[in-house]
Amino acid sequence: MADRVHPRDSPFHTETTPLSLSRPSPPDSEKPVPPPGTYVIQIPKDQVYRVPPPENASRYQSYTRRKARRSSCHCCCCWFLGLLAAIVFLSAVAAGVFYLVVRPESPNYSVESIAFKGFNLTTTSSPPSAILPEIHVTVRAQNPNKKIGIYYERESSVKLFYSDIKLCDGVLPAFYQPSKNVTEFQTALTGSGIKLTSAVQKGLVDAQKQGKVPLELDLRAPVRIKVGPIKTWTITVKVACQLTVDKLTADANIVSRDCDYGVDPW
Repeated sequence: MADRVHPRDSPFHTETTPLSLSRPSPPDSEKPVPPPGTYVIQIPKDQVYRVPPPENASRYQSYTRRKARRSSCHCCCCWFLGLLAAIVFLSAVAAGVFYLVVRPESPNYSVESIAFKGFNLTTTSSPPSAILPEIHVTVRAQNPNKKIGIYYERESSVKLFYSDIKLCDGVLPAFYQPSKNVTEFQTALTGSGIKLTSAVQKGLVDAQKQGKVPLELDLRAPVRIKVGPIKTWTITVKVACQLTVDKLTADANIVSRDCDYGVDPW
């Protein structure tokens, strides 16, 4: 029986190389195969558009208009913020110059004297009878400014309270106070049919016996400030005075006084 002879060029004839490593490597000129799921699309140069095709022209125009609108809005906001910053800066500079030139100072107010009528208080009447108080108050206003005048206008108010109970009210006279001036003016405060409870009436009687009757005077005056030929808008001066008097008669004396001053610019 003849022996079988395998061909010498058989690809399976090897002794040292395993089967898994015997696959020949691809030549250098062969391009790598893309992984599965990857697509490579090649477009000729003559079909690459540098401007949108006709069917997309309207969409391109709307996009460019929207971009231009956004840029114009951005410019408007920047312009407005710049103008606002300039106004604030100029206002601060003007206020600084005004302060350095005018040197404004706050006016001073105090109650110089007070006289009472109509306080016929008794503790025997039940219920307590109504009172008709009349109070004359002298207020001292000092304007310490060298270049500022003050116009005291109408529609002012003055009220007198005891323990949050309004006893009477009135108004201030309208006048002009020049610079570096001290003015004292009197005002008459009246009350009509003020009914006090037994506890309030007894408290007033006891306070008079001790020579310390606490009262509160509330003053509101619309004024206009004059600096040279310029007059400001109307502002409201607010004065609250805590007073203590020895008695509720025509010859009453002020034991203590403390006035706070404030301004409502609008």
